Amino acid sequence: MTTEEKARIERDIITVLRTVYDPEIPVNIYELGLIYEISISEQAEVKVLMTLTTPNCPVAESLPLEVEQKVADVKGVASSKVELTFEPPWDQEMLSDEAKLELGFL
Repeated sequence: MTTEEKARIERDIITVLRTVYDPEIPVNIYELGLIYEISISEQAEVKVLMTLTTPNCPVAESLPLEVEQKVADVKGVASSKVELTFEPPWDQEMLSDEAKLELGFL
C-alpha cells in the first residue's frame, strides 16, 4: 500500500467518523476528540482507538460497534477494529475549535 493510498483511506475514515454523533452532545465524535488514534496496516486493516465522554455513556455498547461498521465500509479498508480506552479520560479540552464554537465555548 502506498503512502498516498493510506492517506486517502485515513481521510475517508475521518469523513465517515464525522457522520457519527454522540447522542447527548450535538457534535460528531471526531470533533469531540473521542478518536485518539487511527492505525492502518499495510494490509488495510484499520484499528481505531477511541474513548467515550464518560465510562457510563448510554451508548457504550452501540457506539463502538457503529464506528467499527462505518470504518469497515470505507473503500479500501480490509477490516476494522475499535478499541475503547479511558486513558487519558476525555475532557472538554479535547474538543476541536469547531466543536467549541458549536457548543458555545468560544
